[in-house]
Amino acid sequence: MASALIHSSFNPSTSVFSRTQNPVLHPTLEFFPSVCFSRRNKLTPGKCNQIKATDAVDTGSSIERLNGLKPNLKEPQRNMTLLVTGGGIGGLVFALAARKRGFKVIVFEKDLSAIRGEGQYRGPIQIQSNALAALEAIDMDVAEEVMRAGCVTGDRINGLVDGMSGNWYIKFDTFTPAAERGLPVTRVISRIKLQQILACAVGEDVIMNASNVVNFKDDGDKVTVELENGERFEGDLLVGADGIWSKVRKNLFGETDVVYSGYTCYTGIADFVPADIESVGYRVFLGHKQYFVSSDVGAGKMQWYAFHKEPAGGEDIPNGKKERLLNIFKGWCDNVIDLIHATDEEAILRRDIYDRIPSLTWGKGRVTLLGDSIHAMQPNLGQGGCMAIEDSYQLAIELEKACKRSAETGTSVDVVSALRSYENSRKLRVAVIHGLARMAAIMASTYKAYLGVGLGPLSFLTELRIPHPGRVGGRVFIDIAMPAMLSWVLGGNSSNLEGRPSCCRLSDKASNNLRTWFEDDDALERTISGEWFLLPSAENVTLQPICLSRNEAESCIIGSEGDSCSPGTSVVLPYPEVSPKHARISYKDGAFFVTDLRSEHGTWICDVEGKRYRIPPNFPFRIRASDTVEFGSDRKVAFRVKVLRSPEKIAVKSLNQEALQVA
Repeated sequence: MASALIHSSFNPSTSVFSRTQNPVLHPTLEFFPSVCFSRRNKLTPGKCNQIKATDAVDTGSSIERLNGLKPNLKEPQRNMTLLVTGGGIGGLVFALAARKRGFKVIVFEKDLSAIRGEGQYRGPIQIQSNALAALEAIDMDVAEEVMRAGCVTGDRINGLVDGMSGNWYIKFDTFTPAAERGLPVTRVISRIKLQQILACAVGEDVIMNASNVVNFKDDGDKVTVELENGERFEGDLLVGADGIWSKVRKNLFGETDVVYSGYTCYTGIADFVPADIESVGYRVFLGHKQYFVSSDVGAGKMQWYAFHKEPAGGEDIPNGKKERLLNIFKGWCDNVIDLIHATDEEAILRRDIYDRIPSLTWGKGRVTLLGDSIHAMQPNLGQGGCMAIEDSYQLAIELEKACKRSAETGTSVDVVSALRSYENSRKLRVAVIHGLARMAAIMASTYKAYLGVGLGPLSFLTELRIPHPGRVGGRVFIDIAMPAMLSWVLGGNSSNLEGRPSCCRLSDKASNNLRTWFEDDDALERTISGEWFLLPSAENVTLQPICLSRNEAESCIIGSEGDSCSPGTSVVLPYPEVSPKHARISYKDGAFFVTDLRSEHGTWICDVEGKRYRIPPNFPFRIRASDTVEFGSDRKVAFRVKVLRSPEKIAVKSLNQEALQVA
C-alpha cells in the first residue's frame, strides 16, 4: 500500500547502520505530501515545494529546508534501532509509534510511487473506531488529521440489503459502539492521503524508497537486512510489514500458500452521488454467489466492490470489465447498476481475493511480522488495515516496556521476549476477526431471498416469492449477534490504550434522525433527495420521461387527451389502452401517489419484489423508487420510477439514455 511519498538518500555519516557499498541516492519523488507539521506539531494543510528525483537531499534536513518545520517527535533516547520492511499503512504507523517513544527507525520500501502497482483506483480505505483510537494513543495530532481528511459513514445508516430489490435486510449501528466509549466514528479515507499524512508525521529521514529487502540474517544480537542492490543495514530487530506476499515471512517460515477465497473482485470509484446520500453511508447488496458493496467516500464520489464466485486467474477481454459486470449483476437494483454505469472502464480493477490463515507463530528471534504479512484477511469487515494499526500500537508498547524494565534492572533489553509478548497479545483478537471476515463472505454470497434460488430445475419456485428459510433464520441470528460483535470489533481494547485520554471528547455527531431511520424504513425513504421521474421502459422508446412535481397544490394528469382545466401538468399518451383521463399523480407528506381515474384498462404497479397488481380506482396508491407504473394492461405504456440527484435539471436526452440503461 504505497503512495506518492517523500524520500531522500540515506546519509551514512549519521547512521548507526553498517553498509557494504558506497552510498547511493534513493529517488525523491516528484511531489511531497500536501499535509505538513506546524511548529506546535499540529497537522495543517500546507504546500511543500516540489523536488525533482535528481536532487540530493541531506538526511533530516528536507522538511526544515522546505518549510522551516520539523515533525515534533521525541528525540531518540533509546539505544535501539528498529528495521521495518514495507512502507504501507502498517509499516508507517509502527514507525510513527516507535519514533514517538524514542526509538530510531528506518523503513525500507520497494516503491512508494503507486499503491502496490494498482495506482489511484484501488481506492479509499476504512479506518474504523478501534484503529482511530489506536492512532489517538500513538499521536493525537495525526489521528485528528486523519479524521479531518476522512469521510464519516457511521453517522448514517449502514447495513445489508437485498441485491435484487434494494430492500433493507439488516441495518448496522456503527455509531453507538463508538459513542458509548467516547471513540471517533469510522472514517473512509484515500489511501494516498492517509499515507501522505503518516509519511510526513514519521519524517522523510526514516523512509528509504527504492529499497527492496531480499534477505536478512539474525545472529542473536543484531539483525542485518540485505537490499536488492547489495546494501546492508544493521539493527536490533526486524519488523516484516511487507504485505500478503511478504519476503520476510517467506524467509522465516519458507514458502507458504495463500488461500483463495473463491471470489474475484472488481472495484472502482465513480463520480456519483446517490439520492439517499444524506441518510445512507454504505451498503452491502446480497445475492447468490455474488455480492456488491458501495460506500460514500466524500467529495461527490462513491467506491464500490463487486464480488463474484469463480475460479482464480480469470481475465477479461480488452475494455470488457464494465460489460461483464452489467451482465453478472443484470436485474439487480438501481443502486448497483447506476454505480457501474457511472464508472469509467479504465477505472475498474479486477483482482482475485486471497487471505492467509493466521499462524500460531508470528516470528523468530529478533524478527516479527505485522499486518497482512502474518494475517492478511478478506476485506469484508474493513478491518485489514485496522488490525495492522492495532498491531503497530501494541508492538511499540511492548518494546517500550522492555526498555523500561531494562533501565530498572540494569540489564540489557530483552528484545526477543518483547516480540513474543506482542505476538501473544494479538493472536486471539486477530484470529477471531479473520474468521468473522471469512464468515461475512459466506453469509453475503449464500443469501437467497426466495425459495427456489439456485435450485436449477426448481428455480420456478422463485416466482412464488416464498421467503427462503435461511434468510429468515439468518436475520434473527444477525439481529441478536450483530450488536455484540460490532461492539467488540469497533471498541477494541480502547479502555486499555496507553497515551490516549480516557475521556476523549466526541466531536462526531450522528443525524438527529438516525434512531428513527433504524426503526422506520418509510422515514428513511422520505429522506431521498432528488428529482423524481417516470422513465420509459426499454420496450417503448417512443415514450418521453415525465418529471414529477413536489408541489402539493398541483398534480400530473395522465391520459390520451390533454386536460387544461386541472391545475398542474397534463401528460398526453396517445395509446388505445390509455383512457382520456387515465390517472393522476400527486405529492403529499414527502411521498408520491398515483390514483386511477376509473380507467378502462386500469393502472398497474410492479414493485421491486416483482409483484404486479392493479390498483383500485379513486384510491391514492403510493409509488416508490424502482416501481414500474403501467397505464393499461398490456404493458406497452410502462414507466419506471427513478430518483435522480442533480443540481441542475437533466436534459430529456440524458433521461432517455438513463431509461435504456436501467430498464
